[in-house]
Formats: sequence, C-alpha cells, structure tokens
Amino acid sequence: SSVTGVQTCALPISEGRQIFPNLSVRENLLMAFIDRGWGGERWTFDRVIDFFPRLGERLSNAGNQLSGGEQQMLAIGRALMTNPRLLVLDEATEGLAPVIREEIWARLGTLKATGLSILVIDKEIEALCKLADRHYVLEKGEIVWSGTTAQLQARPDLQATYRSEEHTSELQSHLNLVCRLLLEKK
Repeated sequence: SSVTGVQTCALPISEGRQIFPNLSVRENLLMAFIDRGWGGERWTFDRVIDFFPRLGERLSNAGNQLSGGEQQMLAIGRALMTNPRLLVLDEATEGLAPVIREEIWARLGTLKATGLSILVIDKEIEALCKLADRHYVLEKGEIVWSGTTAQLQARPDLQATYRSEEHTSELQSHLNLVCRLLLEKK
C-alpha cells in the first residue's frame, strides 16, 4: 500500500531544524547519507552542495555557527541525503528573513519539479498556493476541508480562520503525530 511505502521513506523536517550543532556542515551532511537504491538521480554530498551553494561556503563551520536560514538549508540538505521519497516540512520558513524565505520556497519548487513528493505544513498560504497541488485543512486530527489551489484562493474566510495560532498549533501537533506513527511502524 502507499502507506507502507511512506513508512520507510518519509523524513520530517520540523521547525526546530534538528541539526547536530557541534558537527561541521560537511559532517552533518555526510552522516545523514543513505543510499536506498531506488533508482533515479541520488542525492549525494556534491548534489546537495550544488543545490545549496551557501552550504558549500560554510563546510567547516559547526551547525551552531550558521544563521537560521543556513541551518534550515542544512536540515533540508540532511533530509535529502537520506534520499527520501517523501519530504515532510513543518514551518519550513518560520522566523527566517524574507530573502531566505523566498530562497527556501524557490528550492522547494525545484525539488517538486524533480518529482519528489513533499508534504508542507505552513501558514504561508501565498507561498503554498504557488507550490502545492492540493491543500488539506486539519482540525483536531480530522480533515475538515480539502481542495485545489484555486479552491483555496476562492475561500479567504477559510484562509483567515486557519492562519490563527490556535489552528497552526493543531496542524503542527497532528503532523508530528502522523510522522512519528509513519516512521515507527515497520
């Protein structure tokens, strides 16, 4: 089943970034590498550095010496080094400078174009509408609305309701629970 496939290949990236602060950028990336043998173009150290050139400039820096945006790039790079079939991002641009946010969203668009499946939980509806094919709104663990980008854009009332902190927290909690369950079941 599709759930079985996700169980072994989903990798969540939470807003906490979860990099190793005392390891260098190079070490953070290399220790995450997994060759899953799924065919297609693999994510390697060189490919990740080409994808995020800013990391290439900081290879010897420790994770805790990076800016927030660089740490997020490193977190995404580490996830890519596992060669996932599904990339899960929770608040990928939260707290980052606008120019870095734009760069992250652009990179996610590039990843989508490669055919990588991406699940993004975020309240940046404008950015999500440029990237996502489908949108789902969860409330207390239940899908209360789903639709296309055009359908979401036609519902400003829905957008306003689910941008609130109360609903964002529910979405994040539910995502983390779902990811833990998917990754723990084998």
